[in-house]
Amino acid sequence: LFSFFRVNDPIRLVGILLYVILFSVISWVFFSFPSTTPSLMWMVLGERLSEGYLLYVDVIDDTGPLSAGVFTGLHILFGRSPIAYILLGKIFVFFQIYYWNSTLIKYRVFDENTYLPAIVMAALFHFSFDLMYLSPTLLGSTFLLLAFGQLFSHTVLQKESSESTLLIGIYGGLATGFHWNFVFFLPFLVFTGLAISSFTVRQLFLSIMGFFLPILLILVFYFWKDGLEQALQVWPIVFTYLNYAYQPSLSWLAPGALPLVLTLIGFAISSFFRGATINQQKQRQLIVIWLLFSAGLFFLVKNNASYQLVVFLPGLSYFISQFFLHFSWTLLIRPAFFGLVLVLPLWTLNYWDDRIAVDSSYFVAAADENTLSRQTGVMVLEKDPSPYRYKSLDGPFLNYHMSISYLKQEKTLQQKAQVFQMIRRQQPKQVLDKDGLFKDLLEELPALKEFYSLSNPGVYSLKQESRR
Repeated sequence: LFSFFRVNDPIRLVGILLYVILFSVISWVFFSFPSTTPSLMWMVLGERLSEGYLLYVDVIDDTGPLSAGVFTGLHILFGRSPIAYILLGKIFVFFQIYYWNSTLIKYRVFDENTYLPAIVMAALFHFSFDLMYLSPTLLGSTFLLLAFGQLFSHTVLQKESSESTLLIGIYGGLATGFHWNFVFFLPFLVFTGLAISSFTVRQLFLSIMGFFLPILLILVFYFWKDGLEQALQVWPIVFTYLNYAYQPSLSWLAPGALPLVLTLIGFAISSFFRGATINQQKQRQLIVIWLLFSAGLFFLVKNNASYQLVVFLPGLSYFISQFFLHFSWTLLIRPAFFGLVLVLPLWTLNYWDDRIAVDSSYFVAAADENTLSRQTGVMVLEKDPSPYRYKSLDGPFLNYHMSISYLKQEKTLQQKAQVFQMIRRQQPKQVLDKDGLFKDLLEELPALKEFYSLSNPGVYSLKQESRR
């Protein structure tokens, strides 16, 4: 298997595809992972936006607007289909693997052209079952990888390339549009462009302009929809509301031990024991800085979950490939390769399956349909989103943690009027309010008391005479 992928032959990509399919079948047949809270919320968001509502204006959630557009399109085409999310996620995963390996070959990153980085990256995607699910992080990281590939071109070409410089910025801006936290990579693009790729002042400004172009188009879209003012009020909350953890970071150490050890050995080999051309030195510096910024990204990330780790995989696959290509103890190479490519995916499936009961906030519990009325919609203002398994969102507040920050902030009279209008326009039939957030809102906006009454402990219902 090691020798098969070490050869420079595009037919090896078929082997990568079969590898991904094999472990997908194993996961589907022998393991049954429940829906995760984020994936359920993305499906609910797509469903709500498909009804004509506008993110940040009618629905409070921290999903990037481009990702929200993808989820809306998926709901229009397939409804609430987890299979659609899984299959489309695997398409993006395979594209990332193909593009990254092609970039390494195109710019002569290694002394030999090989498909080892592709199989290594495919194995790393099996670090956790959710890395291959469609998510804003996976969508955005795909465009970050495209920008990264354009940066690699500047380590080889000795001439100014306005097209690739502009593409670096545009890809980075699109990544931010899919996942707002990726704005953190703007300093990465600027710093590496100046320090490693030797950008001229003209190239630097071209790249920055390209970065803000997709964001400007998003602003134009909201202006066109007459929601720009309210969107600009909500966007800062995406970065300022309190963090919450679906999984403890320490839970990643066990499945990450082998990849981290191989990465550190590969880093040592490539940095201290192996000669490299000037271009290869620049490329290694780019990857090291990429990994540092990927680690720094977690100071911005609000929901701590393993699917957020996808940004590390290109850098890790590079250094692990250095280990496999240049480590001198040949007797250790094949067992390490076997452990990474075959043992690790199987072991991690068992590992995460055992943690379903532990990471209870990450997995959606089975809600009892009988505890809710027969109305099709509900607005959940509490941590447990399980009612959305059977009900659609019937109000403006989707992300519970962001909604807390939005509702508890000091508001002007105009902003209070906007909140009142959001609720009156959408008229949620039932509000689950175990934590008293909606109760406090009723005290803040007494006019809403005319429309809602406490029907059960922690449950508010729209009065019959108040309905359209």
